[in-house]
Amino acid sequence: MKRFISLLLLATVSLVLLNGCNTMEGLGKDVEKLGQKIDDKASR
Repeated sequence: MKRFISLLLLATVSLVLLNGCNTMEGLGKDVEKLGQKIDDKASR
């Protein structure tokens, strides 16, 4: 159940980020920020 909620949240965040950026450069920055946040959470 926890995994399902995490995947659902990740999918929702991904859709918001994809809708929020207008260029491929913006998409790259958004994906990089998301990766950094995931990395920070994993380090804890």
